[in-house]
Amino acid sequence: MRQIILDTETTGLEPSQGHRIIEIGAVEMVNRRFTRNDFHQYLNPDRDSDPGALAVHGLTTEFLSDKPRFEDVVDDFITFVSDAELIIHNADFDTRFIDAELARLGRGKLVDHCLRITDSLKVAREMHPGKRNSLDALCDRYEISNAHRTLHGALLDSQLLGEVWLAMTRGQNSLVIDIDDAGADAGAAGLRVGSLDLSSLRVLPANAEELAAHEAYLAELDKAVGGECAWRSLPSAQA
Repeated sequence: MRQIILDTETTGLEPSQGHRIIEIGAVEMVNRRFTRNDFHQYLNPDRDSDPGALAVHGLTTEFLSDKPRFEDVVDDFITFVSDAELIIHNADFDTRFIDAELARLGRGKLVDHCLRITDSLKVAREMHPGKRNSLDALCDRYEISNAHRTLHGALLDSQLLGEVWLAMTRGQNSLVIDIDDAGADAGAAGLRVGSLDLSSLRVLPANAEELAAHEAYLAELDKAVGGECAWRSLPSAQA
């Protein structure tokens, strides 16, 4: 599975008021592994940032004045996100800005160019109701260091969100064994995997009540991760 963790920085809060994107940061994960194939671009918005926004990201008009405009990088951006699940914290904010940039160029909406968009903030709120679920709060909760984060930056925030996302969704993947890693670890430890005769092993099929309870539990996992849990993708789950 290809996933893109994405974040933006902007000149203000409302694209309807003419505010623009000034930075896009996105990191790629394939099968829950960072590939180091990142997309990072500063953008010239042809306007100043609001004082409040400037205090958050620190990207001055002078710094951005020689950077490309969104129309100069739109093709590369669309290619990068194509056919991937996008994971965005407070996705409504970023997608409104990206949609506005795409609309200026007649390029549709962000959802037209990716597999789907998952809001990690909504997932976090379902998993931790009544608690703070900002990126900083989640870093603290999952013991992910963000000490180097003094100002907001799209690429850094995407990298941190990627670590948070892996930590939040790790439970549903703990049942899936990575054969390549297991083989490498076994070889390094000098271990050998022997064959077992399981022909005499007695298998007790689940009854209707147990199957219903199992399905209810899977439904809760689906809800927590905003999609299908890893168990449903196993061959035995399709039988």
